[in-house]
Amino acid sequence: MTFVYNTRMEINPSVFKSYDVRGIYPSELNEEAAYQIGRAFVRHSGAKRVVVGQDARISSPALFKAVARGFLAEGVQVHDIGQVPTECLYFAVGNYDFDSGIMITASHNPKEYNGLKMIKKTDNSIEMVRGKDLLSSVEPDDLDDKIDIEIEKKDIWNDFVNHVISFVDLSEVNPLKIVIDASNGVAGNAISRMQDKLPVEIIPLNFEPDGNFPNHSPNPLIEGSADEIGEMVKKDKADFGLMFDGDADRIFLVDETGQLVRADATLLLLAKYFLEKNPGMAIAYNAICSKAVPEFVQKWGGKPIRTQVGFVNVREGLVKNNGIMGGELSGHYCFRDNYYMDSGIVSFLVLLQVFSKDQRKISEIIAELSPYPKGAEINFEVKNKDEVLEKVKQKYSDGEQDFLDGITVTYKDWWFNVRPSNTEPLLRLTIEADTQELLEEKQKELKGAIIE
Repeated sequence: MTFVYNTRMEINPSVFKSYDVRGIYPSELNEEAAYQIGRAFVRHSGAKRVVVGQDARISSPALFKAVARGFLAEGVQVHDIGQVPTECLYFAVGNYDFDSGIMITASHNPKEYNGLKMIKKTDNSIEMVRGKDLLSSVEPDDLDDKIDIEIEKKDIWNDFVNHVISFVDLSEVNPLKIVIDASNGVAGNAISRMQDKLPVEIIPLNFEPDGNFPNHSPNPLIEGSADEIGEMVKKDKADFGLMFDGDADRIFLVDETGQLVRADATLLLLAKYFLEKNPGMAIAYNAICSKAVPEFVQKWGGKPIRTQVGFVNVREGLVKNNGIMGGELSGHYCFRDNYYMDSGIVSFLVLLQVFSKDQRKISEIIAELSPYPKGAEINFEVKNKDEVLEKVKQKYSDGEQDFLDGITVTYKDWWFNVRPSNTEPLLRLTIEADTQELLEEKQKELKGAIIE
């Protein structure tokens, strides 16, 4: 197969994000850019044998070919695992003799986006390659060259399914009825391959991969995205529902009433399971999770590890503290025995066992783990983020302050965090209180303090 590109171009530097490469296709990220990024990744990582996967986005096949061409131009072997969840790429690098991997995906972003998630293996451990760290390795190519490429197919499905099922004991799973919404992404590819092994009834929703995402956003947290699964859970009298994002590395729980469950409560469900099997281990969580997270983790004999917001930071905290698992409000949950990487599929399987053991209604279990009223994150567009943060710091100087991520101020019966966005002129506000009345009072007060 031969691909020809005019590669003399400058890449829009805005696509090199804090954690990955991501942009609108084709205006910000196109085949020519993907080719250059493929070459830059090899120069940066020293890769020799690269494995590549892709999500269901319409532009993913074209970007795959371009990235592969960049690898081959650098003399690297390329292996294709096909259309898979992102965690399949992590498994391929962790389980086989590949030294690095790239996933063609824009995760939960709207359909016009695409991107690259990149990892490398060092001393048998997986490292995430941040997009911003790759920028200095990009060197525009002056050549209109032709490269005949040979890409080896790699079927990982049997090994992957055996790996994720090893996290649970299926003999302890009850015949639950579950609605699973794959969001027209790639989760259905994985669930369908293991469904016959699971002693549960799965009602599939939006399992057909479709890069147009015709039924709802690939981001479960966008307003309205969970309406369809919520209605189906109630209509079919399911025990609960589970919702994946576009590349299936994030998962969200829907209770039997059709309500989307906050991800830090789901984190506690997973944490308890792993702490029962691994007493005393560390659980990582981020700075805007409920204060119930460290409270319950300590109650269960675990060690809570608080990190900055962002999955990369949660994972880093987990690795540094030799933890057993971690998670955050975005719905990412990572596990030591999954190469310290996130897995929506492992989370799904563990929840089956959790809810088989505790046979109360899901809403009752979640109510116990969510004792404090907590508001949704509020975004404020501001011109001078640092100036506003300093004003907030001074106004609330009588509280206990820390600066792990923005500013967090803690009082006896409430706390808040204000942190700047990495990519936008925004400040993000999170508040939690002991009562709903106090929460509403402090939300109004903080809004005034930030926008005055």
